[in-house]
Amino acid sequence: MPTVAVTGHMDLAERTASLVRAALREVLAEQRGPLVGISCLAPGADSLFADAVLEAHGSLLVVLPSRDYRAAQVRSAHAQDFDRLLAAAEEVVVLPFETAGREAYEAANKELIRRADLLVAVWDGSAPSGNGGGTADAVQDAWDAGVQVRVVWPEHAARG
Repeated sequence: MPTVAVTGHMDLAERTASLVRAALREVLAEQRGPLVGISCLAPGADSLFADAVLEAHGSLLVVLPSRDYRAAQVRSAHAQDFDRLLAAAEEVVVLPFETAGREAYEAANKELIRRADLLVAVWDGSAPSGNGGGTADAVQDAWDAGVQVRVVWPEHAARG
């Protein structure tokens, strides 16, 4: 049973979402056997991936970085999608942090990678921001842990 986690940019340009959605569908279609997808359900790449997992009839496992993640980090524009995807999850893991922040995001990345056979990175290849817990950090953590990484950044993709 392949377990595929996602990391990726939240700030995808509008036209990029459809390109990324198609690329994610292709990556998931390559997986053999029952699929488990792991996501933190952030806007952008995480939510596009979660939708693609559900479309592929896979099981969705959600990792929430903190107890206050929904209240503190989910903006109104993303709330409906977040709630829909959270309700569709077969398992939800809430990390033991009261508040969202750098430490919680870094721990969430480590939890995704710990559980994954493959990390799909919707990533433009940019360097780490220095804040920790971002896409480039997760990719580096996966490489360090020996987890396979598949970068998805379609031609003409852009950040918003």
